[in-house]
Amino acid sequence: MDVYSVSEVTTYLRELLETNPHLADLWISGEVSNLSRSPAGHLYFTLKDEKAQLRCVFFRRPNMGAPLDQGMQVVAHGRVSLYEVRGELQFYVDFVQPEGVGVLHAQFERLKAQLEEEGLFDDARKRPLPRFPCRIGVVTSPVGAVFHDICNILGRRWPLAEVVLAPTAVQGPEAASGVVSALTALNDEGAIDVIIVARGGGSLEELWAFNEEPVARAIYASRVPVVSAIGHETDYTIADFVADLRAPTPSTAAELVAPDRLEVTVRLSVLAASLLTSCRREVEGRRAGLSQAVGRMERLIPDLARERQRVDDLWRQGNASLEALLRRWRERLSGFAGQLRSLDPKATLARGYALVQRDGHVVSSVAEVTGGERLSVRVKDGGFPVRVEKAAGTRLSGPPVRQAGRQARKGEKRGEGVQPLLMVDP
Repeated sequence: MDVYSVSEVTTYLRELLETNPHLADLWISGEVSNLSRSPAGHLYFTLKDEKAQLRCVFFRRPNMGAPLDQGMQVVAHGRVSLYEVRGELQFYVDFVQPEGVGVLHAQFERLKAQLEEEGLFDDARKRPLPRFPCRIGVVTSPVGAVFHDICNILGRRWPLAEVVLAPTAVQGPEAASGVVSALTALNDEGAIDVIIVARGGGSLEELWAFNEEPVARAIYASRVPVVSAIGHETDYTIADFVADLRAPTPSTAAELVAPDRLEVTVRLSVLAASLLTSCRREVEGRRAGLSQAVGRMERLIPDLARERQRVDDLWRQGNASLEALLRRWRERLSGFAGQLRSLDPKATLARGYALVQRDGHVVSSVAEVTGGERLSVRVKDGGFPVRVEKAAGTRLSGPPVRQAGRQARKGEKRGEGVQPLLMVDP
């Protein structure tokens, strides 16, 4: 034997009720009793007749402004479910209408309130119609006077536009799905500038397809602006509230979506004349300004002959200055060349002097060399190696080597020896 908990049973019953499609979309008529409002704004009441009663709850958000009062006869829409906490069967209401207005009207008001709350009627989302449409889609029956009237008016007013018909039934059980399919086909067609959803006049039942929720959502989802033209001027449908623009009749819809070619022609003529006048005025003004500019330019043109002579004078002066400057620089360069020649070591060697070096460095004092050290001597026509025999201050036994010049003779008189003696290396 299986034993279930209370919560398991109540959950099962709730799911059983909520999965029943008939109980999920239910209209019930009855008298309101035991009406109360909670601090949160929810309404609790009982719907009853002479044989039974049903507990109801109407939550705050959908019940705003609901015409509900004790003892009223109403028609309510909602779903049946089980409130598990108390184990009570409840009718969850989402719409209430006083009894006597008719079920269709109640359904209309309920769907209208629901879609309005969702924002499908917002004016902010409605799009403007194109001023000069090239392709106009029409959703209507291919038979009857509606499509014929629309084509006649469009052909007279704006023959440049192409009319694309999406045929569908506009009355009967298949009408709603047909209108949805036609709207989808025109959106998929591409390059459609505006769509007219049209039907002639009729009763509420005959126009009911345009009060169906799928039609309203198809109009809302359309990427192309939609003009509704359902019935006569006094007939209003859900499609009228969702569409970007409502026309009172199909003929008026054709006039609204297309401009009048005669008015456009007159307007273009006026604009062309205005444009021509503006262009002429602008050209004349620019011509006068150009003439003034040319006159100013002629007055400001320089005397080319005088300026040419001035350029020639400046060129001659510059040439003379340049020649004088070059002459001075040549003289200075010649002086510098003479000074360099007088300081050239080769010229000194040519006069009989010699250059003594050790490892490429000039020896300028006897204190820089030691006995036995090897040096190199450079004269005017070449060089040769030498070796130092004695260090500085040592007198040699052999004959002294004469030194050229006055300094050598002075040294001989003083008895000074040669310091040091340079011997040619054997």
